[in-house]
Amino acid sequence: MKFIVSSSYLLKQLQVLGSVINSNNTLPILDNFLFELNNDALTVSASDLETTMSATLTIDSKSKGSVAVPAKLLLEILKTFPEQPLTFTVEENSTIEISSNSGKYALAYAPGEEFPKSVNLDEPSVTLVPADVLATAVSKTIFAAGNDDLRPVMSGVFFQFSPEGLIFVATDAHKLVKYARSDVKASQVAEFIMPKKPLNILKSILGSSDAEVKIEYNDSNATFSFDNYILLCRLIDGKYPNYEAVIPKENPNKLMMDRSQFLSSVRRVAIFSNKTTHQIRLKVAGAELNISAEDIDYSNKAEERLTCDYQGDDMQIGFNSRFLTEMLNNLQSDMIMLEMSLPNRAGILTPIDGLEEGETVTMLVMPVMLNS
Repeated sequence: MKFIVSSSYLLKQLQVLGSVINSNNTLPILDNFLFELNNDALTVSASDLETTMSATLTIDSKSKGSVAVPAKLLLEILKTFPEQPLTFTVEENSTIEISSNSGKYALAYAPGEEFPKSVNLDEPSVTLVPADVLATAVSKTIFAAGNDDLRPVMSGVFFQFSPEGLIFVATDAHKLVKYARSDVKASQVAEFIMPKKPLNILKSILGSSDAEVKIEYNDSNATFSFDNYILLCRLIDGKYPNYEAVIPKENPNKLMMDRSQFLSSVRRVAIFSNKTTHQIRLKVAGAELNISAEDIDYSNKAEERLTCDYQGDDMQIGFNSRFLTEMLNNLQSDMIMLEMSLPNRAGILTPIDGLEEGETVTMLVMPVMLNS
């Protein structure tokens, strides 16, 4: 088995696949890349059993076969080469030899058969989504997903597909983000919960792609195919909470203001808030918004006044400044609207401008109780 490949092309593909590999694997074989050669097509795969990703590379070869090559060692050596063709030759003595312009390097390999086989989906449902839409949906929602091992369904992003459009939701019970597209549709109704790790990998490579992503899914697995990549992952098992029920429908108090101005005020005032609660107080009356924070233990306090466009009753409401900052950072619009009903009901944050046709973003942040 022998093939020739460009060093930088191989490195670029392997770095993407390397993000799948865990630092402490239960099975030693998972510390390897699987190389499957079929004449001039080389398929490289990496897996952690939950997520498997493969890339197909066009190379120069006339042989077939499969070997598992140590991932860390291979990435380390590839990073040091300038751009040049490398020749990989599988020797009889269980080593694979790499020949470059300046030298030869041998590393031990394992038989390709030992590598776990990836699952084949039987008669999956299929939806096509443009790469930039999927990348935006993931980056707009993933930050709001939880990290609680006791509630695994909340540690992923909920995908809801229907002929009306696509909806992506993430929540950790303190904050919730719902990202919807009415301009991209699925042929039938489907819903599943995607884990964070494969979504982070997708987010990092989809941004530079203008392909259509083919999403195939059944009850337990989903695959994402685009360009020369295929990502297969196991879905999170369980029923997603009814998020529509927590979004307050009647919100008579509407506050409109400049996003970046609001964000910098919240950031500044939050420095003076209590380090465990991160609580800030919003007090709104007429066209004035008063943002304040106090840490009684250290006698630290701060207060800022901003002008805003407000319709509704005078009110005071407390929020965790970290959640507000995360949400405001995640929006790209110039103006935002904060809708509220009562000091103990969630506030709804939406962008007023900067959205594409058919795109809606709804962010919900739970209040914290104020000590008067």
